Amino acid sequence: MNAVKSKIVIIGGPTASGKTALALKIAEDFGGEIISADSMQIYKRLDIGTAKPTAQERARAPHHLIDIAEPWENYSVARFVRDAKTAINDVLGRGRLPVICGGTGLYIEALIHPTDYSEDTDTDPALRESLSAIDCHTLWLKLREVDPAEAEKTHENNKKRVVRALEIYYATGRTKTETDRGQKSAEPEYDVLLLLTGFGDRRELYDKIDRRVDLMIGAGLIEETRRALSSGDLRPGTTACQAIGYKELFPYINGEDTVENCIARLKQASRNYAKRQLTWFSRYGEGVRVADANQAADAVRGFLERS
Repeated sequence: MNAVKSKIVIIGGPTASGKTALALKIAEDFGGEIISADSMQIYKRLDIGTAKPTAQERARAPHHLIDIAEPWENYSVARFVRDAKTAINDVLGRGRLPVICGGTGLYIEALIHPTDYSEDTDTDPALRESLSAIDCHTLWLKLREVDPAEAEKTHENNKKRVVRALEIYYATGRTKTETDRGQKSAEPEYDVLLLLTGFGDRRELYDKIDRRVDLMIGAGLIEETRRALSSGDLRPGTTACQAIGYKELFPYINGEDTVENCIARLKQASRNYAKRQLTWFSRYGEGVRVADANQAADAVRGFLERS
């Protein structure tokens, strides 16, 4: 007889699709605590550009896995799974409902369908984009540091293969050499309700993204970026340094382009990323696409009442 699995709610979707507001509503209505599944909100001091919940929002419900890493760290999916499980079990241990919320697809995938990663495994588009922005030689040197065997048989100009090997390492904490020994799937540890946001009108989502960027600029994103660069928080070659929301502003800060052009590129990059996120989350046939908080609440209520 199979043991009864603990129930958790996961909210996934593209940037600016209302995930934070929905998570707060569910946490308040169902006695929950929020666990971030955002690969950028883990970084300390990078607040505006990563759209972290505000102090007022954090006061409405306990939040976990925010501000837990230095910006120059490369935080892997393997580490996220360990940290997330610790937080989930802590929340469950106090009789509360874990509400995982974020747009990093690979983090959510690791909780819903835990696997080791092999050559044909999908990875989070933000991680791939950040690595692809680095030059070939620097990438290959990084690979030689973490996986000498793979670097030995990979030419540094074969950027796709080098990026793939580094993706596996940064995502899982294991080298490609190790994962090539075979892929295995693990039994899901939790009973999961996956709520998906942002699958309504695409133009409306893109307008929300543009407005969010304007709000970030008004809230001091340029100053935050300049401060993070001067302090060494945003270091070349790190994942945080390639995060959408910061790197698009570097040319303005360095005096190489106008602020208007940089903001326009930031909006375009954010829209492109949202499109990739929608593609990622659309593959989850088990996900419940929700248009508003009432629909989400009905889904959660039915899920919790189900034996």
